[in-house]
Amino acid sequence: MMLHHTDLDKETLFIVSQTFKALGDPTRIRILHLLSVKECSVGEIVEHLSLGQSTVSHQLRFLKNLRLVNSRRVGTSIYYSPEDEHVMEILEKTIQHSNHD
Repeated sequence: MMLHHTDLDKETLFIVSQTFKALGDPTRIRILHLLSVKECSVGEIVEHLSLGQSTVSHQLRFLKNLRLVNSRRVGTSIYYSPEDEHVMEILEKTIQHSNHD
């Protein structure tokens, strides 16, 4: 695949750097990886990953602001799932790469 050199605009640079920032945090990686398996509420994430509720809520807000997770309300619960399949593919490929002998 041949890439042509083009300058990246400031918005693209910002989005790319924020995406890598999101994937640069172990807690956010764990949350995204869990959400790649199944949709979860905050309480389920807290339970599965043994994290504090405030930590999970803070990280989900960060991921939602970057449009990396979706949320939907069911009664009083909010369920989260991945929004950006491209970023999830990057995450899974990186996990596979790190587990490769």
